[in-house]
Amino acid sequence: MDTTEKTVSLILGSGGARGLAHVGIIQWLERNGYDIQSISGCSMGALVGGVYAAGKLDIFTEWVRAITRTDMLKLLDISFGASGMVKGEKIINTLKELVGDQLIEELPMTYTAVASDIVNEKEVWLNDGPLFDAIRASISLPFFFTPASYNGVELLDGGILNPVPIAPTFSDNTAIKLAVNLGGPVDKQLATTGHAETHVEAEPDLMDRISRFVDTIQGAGDDLADGKLGMLEIADQSFDAMQGAIARSKLAAYPPDVIIEFPRNLCGTLEFDRAEEMIEIGYNQAAVILG
Repeated sequence: MDTTEKTVSLILGSGGARGLAHVGIIQWLERNGYDIQSISGCSMGALVGGVYAAGKLDIFTEWVRAITRTDMLKLLDISFGASGMVKGEKIINTLKELVGDQLIEELPMTYTAVASDIVNEKEVWLNDGPLFDAIRASISLPFFFTPASYNGVELLDGGILNPVPIAPTFSDNTAIKLAVNLGGPVDKQLATTGHAETHVEAEPDLMDRISRFVDTIQGAGDDLADGKLGMLEIADQSFDAMQGAIARSKLAAYPPDVIIEFPRNLCGTLEFDRAEEMIEIGYNQAAVILG
């Protein structure tokens, strides 16, 4: 391909820690001469895409590769409110200190973060104003994060309505629309023989630990049996299943030029301590699909 044939609109889907695969995909694109001119992202896709658009992906990658489960727990500012378990201020402020904040309209490429207005049943495209205000709105996972207030409207995770937000790229003048779906069908081999089971058996994942904590303080977790899903984990897996179904529908209705897909059980939503592995998987999958 010549340079003009390598211009890309990158659509980055939601999926928690699986979204670290986005980092590997972007690294592969850059190292192989692709020119990313536009990013549309939802939830973790909005975060990774925003950090990249701000020119700080290397700094973010170095930080997330070093993060531990203990570090993640320290970043969770528990709310105990009715609308969400975690305020999200610590995470956002940490990222602001790490990469700096910018106005979206001053970024060197087109950027849209997608969030959900569930009261009015519509997705909201955030493409101006402070970058991390848009990211905070887009990552507002129901029950886990408190909703984000944006221009007087309470917004939740964009994945509720559009986990792979292709529509914001429709008017882009780029050669390739590349969508990354983190909500692909469950890989049963991962669930039975893969790294995922070994990882969980060695130490319960962070979502499971938090779920058991929530159940306990609500009086439901004192006799929670090993291997039994807690309330938060059930909500998380239900949300993943819902996003997977919506993503398949959206992708069928508006097929991009290229799709890179990952099974939704590739890793847990909060398993950010597996960053190195997820980044490598993303890089290798980009090489398989585009190489």
